[in-house]
Amino acid sequence: MSDDDVVICRCEEVNRAEILAAIDAGADTIAAIRRMTRAGMGLCQGRTCRRLIAQMIAEKKGKKVEDIPPATYRSPVRPMKLEALCHAEGETC
Repeated sequence: MSDDDVVICRCEEVNRAEILAAIDAGADTIAAIRRMTRAGMGLCQGRTCRRLIAQMIAEKKGKKVEDIPPATYRSPVRPMKLEALCHAEGETC
């Protein structure tokens, strides 16, 4: 297995070569990588791969990781049981 075959986003099965190709095509933010490859759109919403993608962008673009804009989160940020929403509204489930 080569380095390019290493899976970066396990949820969407996006490998290193796909991320690098997106960066070469002009993606310079985590959001742009997400739109081009679906990396970070899986069940974990990027909690697993976000840092790796930021490191890859920084390395390829000659920037610091801190200079890469953070990804946005979609609600809910953490998985939750639907039962919790029922109780939040004062209803029984």
